[in-house]
Amino acid sequence: MTALDLSSPVAVVGTGTMGQGIAQVALVAGHPVRLYDAAPGQARQAADAIGARLDRLVAKGRIGAAERDAARARLQSVDELTGLAGCSLVVEAVLERLDVKQELFRALEDIVSDDCLLATNTSSLSVTAIGGALRVPGRFVGLHFFNPAPLLPLVEVVSGFATDVTSATRAYETARAWGKTPVACADTPGFIVNRVARPFYAEAFAVYESQGSDPATIDAVLRESGGFRMGAFELTDLIGQDVNESVTHSVWRSFFQDVRFTPSLAQRRLVESGRLGRKTGRGWYDHGEGAERPEPHTAEPAEPPAYVVAEGDLGPASELLALIGEADIEVRAREEDGGTRLVLPGGGQLVLADGQTSVEFLDVVYFDLALDYRTATRIALSHCQDTSARTVAEAVGLFQALGKKVSVIGDVPGMIVARTVARIIDLAHDAVARGVATEDDVDTAMRLGVSYPLGPFAWGRRLGRVWASSLLADLHEREPSGRYAPSLALSRHACATEKREDTP
Repeated sequence: MTALDLSSPVAVVGTGTMGQGIAQVALVAGHPVRLYDAAPGQARQAADAIGARLDRLVAKGRIGAAERDAARARLQSVDELTGLAGCSLVVEAVLERLDVKQELFRALEDIVSDDCLLATNTSSLSVTAIGGALRVPGRFVGLHFFNPAPLLPLVEVVSGFATDVTSATRAYETARAWGKTPVACADTPGFIVNRVARPFYAEAFAVYESQGSDPATIDAVLRESGGFRMGAFELTDLIGQDVNESVTHSVWRSFFQDVRFTPSLAQRRLVESGRLGRKTGRGWYDHGEGAERPEPHTAEPAEPPAYVVAEGDLGPASELLALIGEADIEVRAREEDGGTRLVLPGGGQLVLADGQTSVEFLDVVYFDLALDYRTATRIALSHCQDTSARTVAEAVGLFQALGKKVSVIGDVPGMIVARTVARIIDLAHDAVARGVATEDDVDTAMRLGVSYPLGPFAWGRRLGRVWASSLLADLHEREPSGRYAPSLALSRHACATEKREDTP
């Protein structure tokens, strides 16, 4: 099954930001496009807005004037739903209410032909439930674009329970013909991106709620150590706290209040107070005119240790040994069964975040995971009240000698980046095991949909699936609510890896 022919008219119903973006994508690809909106005059205004954006593309040299003029000639607004008769694809981008969408598509079925592909851009509702109201549900599919649709390449092509394979394939190929990167997905709460991404927000909020650190510091660690483009607090301020929380609640309710998707009480209070982020001038941060952005906590300069003793394999942090040597700090190696730590001159230990806490050990400082220890510009450390001041100072001085800013946070198990990445890896494995998508499509979706530096499976291969499962098991032991229990899928991969490693 091939993509829709460019002569085939495409309709967009609902002409808000997303509807206009989708219409522009189809228009620039070469289709005739018809716009409809239930609000009188809105479709005409949307057509004018799209025309203005085409003008800006010409000014930037993205398209030629002739191409713009041809696109404008193909764009039409209609005042009645019946004006969409003869379209080969109708994409809906209206209010996120099941009854509204069902009513719309029932009306469309009386207007368009039976071979017209019907698609919803919903981000939170069930494609199966929307399509269940239709006479011909097999031609109904989800086409979830990401905002802004003309710029972001990802499209989740979602098959509902009754969606025909031919319909999903045609939608997939059409999205690809439009210059997008489609990924195939089964109808599951949150689809791929909004399902797998929940821990990115949830773990940052959990660290904050446990008094582990402040939003500015957590965001800085996620960016400067984890390699994420934005931190969770600044990103939700950009998205809108009400929008982000609504998606979280939708996924949580759809999974029958699965504890892995539990919403944040701190975010709930923020929404209740009307602090919705940039659009209201205040969220986690003050976005008012002249407001200064709070600085992340950064440790004062400390003297580096003269040497460190490396015990065992540092695993995901093994690159640190080369960096320490390059900083002219002596590295003394000592074989140690099961050891994954650095011993400092004062006798204290520096350990990669593993889901345990410093208070459980004698004189330990934990350091967080980094995407790349060589390029990371900030590292988070944590310790308890019993950790000696010398050990803390030596740990701070060591990372500062490597050119890193250091943020010292509370004694939080799994720290910030490590627990976040481990949970993302876990939810990705669980999704694939349940037939939601392939590993490649999950990695593609997370890189393109939310700009993760690595896809969850690529990250898991780099860190080792045993590492993620082990860290989550440690967290689960300390918080046995089920939130951190490794999924069966991740546990199976970890066991298989351990068996291979144990085989002579």
